[in-house]
Amino acid sequence: MLFWPMLQGANRGALTAEGAVQLINRQRAVVVDIREPEEFATGHVTGARNVPLNQLEAKLAGTVKNKSLPLLIVCASGARANRAVATARKLGYEQAQALAGGLKAWKDANLPLTKA
Repeated sequence: MLFWPMLQGANRGALTAEGAVQLINRQRAVVVDIREPEEFATGHVTGARNVPLNQLEAKLAGTVKNKSLPLLIVCASGARANRAVATARKLGYEQAQALAGGLKAWKDANLPLTKA
């Protein structure tokens, strides 16, 4: 039962904030924030790499070279991240997942942010 929220998220290609933390800590997931640089600068998940959605296809491979690592895609509310998961998977990142609810869910879970 403890894994139920994570399993539900995995079925939709999205993780809860708690599931995301576990993925980062246990499997060294790479966090990619697809918001615009101005949004990213206001606060982001610690260690996140900023690759705006409109540049994802061109720049993801140069930003995240190891396609076997889990990829956690973050945006403001989760809507853009869900679209980005499809792009990432098309590029060979089989373990790409979106953060359900985006950065808002991360903040709501009282998880730390870093400002650029």
